Amino acid sequence: MAPAPASRSKAAGAKSAIPQLPWRSPRPAPVVLVTGPEEVCAERAIAGVRDYLKAEDPALEIADIRADDYTAGTLLAVSAPSLFGEPRLVRVSGVEKCSDAFLAEALAYIEHPQEGATVVLRHTGATVRGKKLLDAVRAGVGGGAEVPCPAIKRDADRQDFAAGEFKAVGRRIAPKALHSLVSAFSGDLGELASACQQLIADVEGDITEAIVNRYYGGRVELNAFAVADSAIAGRYGDALVGLRHALASGADPVPIVAAFAMKLRTMAKVAGSRESSRALASRLGMRDWQVDNAKRDLVGWTQSTLGLAIQATARADAEVKGASRDPVFALERMIAVIATRRPFGE
Repeated sequence: MAPAPASRSKAAGAKSAIPQLPWRSPRPAPVVLVTGPEEVCAERAIAGVRDYLKAEDPALEIADIRADDYTAGTLLAVSAPSLFGEPRLVRVSGVEKCSDAFLAEALAYIEHPQEGATVVLRHTGATVRGKKLLDAVRAGVGGGAEVPCPAIKRDADRQDFAAGEFKAVGRRIAPKALHSLVSAFSGDLGELASACQQLIADVEGDITEAIVNRYYGGRVELNAFAVADSAIAGRYGDALVGLRHALASGADPVPIVAAFAMKLRTMAKVAGSRESSRALASRLGMRDWQVDNAKRDLVGWTQSTLGLAIQATARADAEVKGASRDPVFALERMIAVIATRRPFGE
């Protein structure tokens, strides 16, 4: 399928002979490059390609490949036509650290792409590994398209990102509310994206500054994360005292649960990995210090207790949003489970 025409990015310039597509509205092609370090945007781009193909044919077959842990013959096998001719989407991660076997087979594949298959190649740009493959696709071999995902670091770019989150779903956010929201999550684009999506899901109508302050005001955010830190560290009494102080200071239960969810989500991403903080941060689209903090938080946790904590947080999230008449009890039960690392009441 030929990709929709799009303007070329400055990063690609005249060196690229293929369309440069925005990450918010990508289109499939026989080979799609998703390049650059911004993992949030890359995830959205890859999901956008998947959703586009699924809308065309719900029978879409999806396969995932790791280019750094590659078994010879896999790419051709998963992209080959099926018995009933369903379309195929092959998502390839880790192209920036691909094996020699993958590189050789991918270069051969783009010379003769499989009909009905879309192959998405994810390259973070962290290394020059795989550059020969990227250069070939950018030269037009394989009928490709590229979705650049450059780093979003400047405040103006972060505001544009957040504004785009609301615009994409037809919602309006007041300029002061947008500024407050971006300021509250200045250190992590993933957390900013999650905050935007939570407001979109929870709030009807326009997003005002008062709403943002209620959810993510500086004092409330600090209290919420302080409570989460205490509970995750196993300091049950400190966590309960912190919770009562936060509630007495005007904190809303919903953003308190959101603070727990954000920290546990980061812990779950980091858990079990033996990579260095820098390598893991690069792969996950995080900052080194976030990985270091998550590793410290994980001391004393197991896969089982982490799963228990995540389940307790999901239950509390539903309850503080209306599934329970007593949101304070829901918070206290969540904290009990997380701080003691045992089911409630045991």
